[in-house]
Amino acid sequence: MKRLWMVFIAIFVFSFAILGWIGSEVYRQKPPIPFEVVTSDGLTMIADGEVSEGQNVWQAMGGMQVGSIWGHGSYVAPDWTADYLHREALYILDSWAKAEFAQDYGSVKPEQQAMLRQRLQDTLRKNTYDPQTGRITVAPIRAQAFEQNLKHYSEIFTNGNDSYAIQRNAQSDPVKLHQLSSFFFWTSWAAATNRPDKIIS
Repeated sequence: MKRLWMVFIAIFVFSFAILGWIGSEVYRQKPPIPFEVVTSDGLTMIADGEVSEGQNVWQAMGGMQVGSIWGHGSYVAPDWTADYLHREALYILDSWAKAEFAQDYGSVKPEQQAMLRQRLQDTLRKNTYDPQTGRITVAPIRAQAFEQNLKHYSEIFTNGNDSYAIQRNAQSDPVKLHQLSSFFFWTSWAAATNRPDKIIS
C-alpha cells in the first residue's frame, strides 16, 4: 500500500512539474501586445491600449461563449481570428487584382492569382514588430482592410446575427467596436506573422 502511495505522489509531482513548465513556456513565448499599429505612411491604425481594451469588450460580451479565438471557445459563431484573417486576405487580393488587372481576384488568370497569393503571404507573414518601440508597421492596404472588417463587425454586433446567436445591440458603441476589431486584428496578426528569426507563426 505504501508503494502505491509513493507511485501516486511521484506521478502527481511529475504531472504538475510538466504543467508548470508548459505554463512558463506559454508565458515566455506569448505574442507581444503592440503599443500601437501604424501604417508605413504614418497613420495610426490601432492606438495604445486598444488591443487590451478590445479583449475586455470581448470578455464582457461572453468571450469564448461568442465564437472562438485561436480555435478556443464555442462554435456557434465563427472563430474570429480566422474570420478576420480570411476577410482581410480577400479584401487585399481583390484590391490588388482590381488595381493591376481591372478585375476581381476570382476573375483573373490562375498565374496572376498565384502571384497575388504569394505577395499576400509575404505581406501577412513578414514580422514588422519593433520590440524597442512596441510598434507594428503595416502596409496601408491592411489599414483599409481593417476599416472594412470594422464595418462588418459593427454590423454584426450592432444589428445582431441569428446564425451566430448574437443579439441585437450586443455591442453598439463605436469606440468599443473599434477596440474589439483591434483585438481581432491582433489575434490574426499573431496567428499569421512569423516569429522573430523563424518561418513559423
